[in-house]
Amino acid sequence: MKLFIALATLLPLTALADTPTGPTSLGTFGDWTAATYGTGAKKACYAFTKAQASTETIPTRGDVLLVVTERKSGHDEVTLAAGYTYPKNPTVTLDAGGPKIAFYTQGATAFTTAGTAAIAAFQQGSLAIAKSSDPSGGTVTDTFSLAGFSDAYSAITTACP
Repeated sequence: MKLFIALATLLPLTALADTPTGPTSLGTFGDWTAATYGTGAKKACYAFTKAQASTETIPTRGDVLLVVTERKSGHDEVTLAAGYTYPKNPTVTLDAGGPKIAFYTQGATAFTTAGTAAIAAFQQGSLAIAKSSDPSGGTVTDTFSLAGFSDAYSAITTACP
């Protein structure tokens, strides 16, 4: 449930408005969990996984998540929750076996405009490796499993066509 609450912070406030209930699980698929939040036009469907490994230890770091969100207003939104606030002008990239995918940041979340390419890479790969600037000026590397991603993605695209 802690992860569901953490994910709710990634959803835009407009997606949370008029939402009387919390997240509803669609199931666990390998290393991925799928869920929905809200109803009607404000319904969001998302799949997420926690980082399996990180190369940098940051003492106050929160959960590190890779998230894919589907909603009526947008599809294939891919975000990274760093577990810390990104420094000014960070570099954030994700490699899932194809071309590296660039992200931009806001606070503790990184977003990409290449969601469709990321989804295609996730469906073909076994690992996704994120490299990010950390608050002390170094680089942190987070490794995410893609085992179960395709089934989790199928669940969220069915729930939020």
